[in-house]
Amino acid sequence: MTVLKVLPALLVALVLAGCAPRVVTYDGPEVTRIVVHKEARKMYLLHHDRALKTYDIDLGFEPDGHKRKSGDGKTPEGTYIIDRRNPDSIFHLSLGISYPNARDVAVARRLGVDPGGEIFIHGESPLGSLRGPDWTWGCIAVTNEEMEEIYVMVRTGTPITIYP
Repeated sequence: MTVLKVLPALLVALVLAGCAPRVVTYDGPEVTRIVVHKEARKMYLLHHDRALKTYDIDLGFEPDGHKRKSGDGKTPEGTYIIDRRNPDSIFHLSLGISYPNARDVAVARRLGVDPGGEIFIHGESPLGSLRGPDWTWGCIAVTNEEMEEIYVMVRTGTPITIYP
C-alpha cells in the first residue's frame, strides 16, 4: 500500500484514540464516602474520615438552595448514593447520584412539580471547557482528567453527602 492510502486511516485512528478515556487504575484505600461542600465548591473523596482526594467543582447554574424541581438548575443537597456508572457519557464519564430520593419526590408532589433527576458527577462539556462559573443543570462537574481518576476510585453504592 502506498503512504497516501494508509495515512487517512492512521489519522482517523489517532483522533479516535485521543478521544477515548485513558485507562487508569486505582489500588489505594477504598473510597467509603463522598462529601461535597457547595459553597466552597469542593468535593472530597474520603476513606472513613481521611480525605484521599480533593477537587474543585462546578455546580448547577443556580447553585444556592436544594433542588426542588426539574429544570431549576440547582444541585441537590442531602445524602444520596452513587447508583450507576456511565462510561459513554457525553460529559466524558459520569457517576449517577440517586436523586430524587423518597423525600425529594414527596416534596415535589406537595409542590405539584416534577422533581427532576439525572444528576451526575461528570467531566467537561462536549462543547469545550466551561469551567466556572457554575454551568451544569444541577450536576457536579470536574475536569475530564479528574473524572477519570474519580471514576476508577468510586464504586457503585458509595454514599455522597452534599452540603449547602
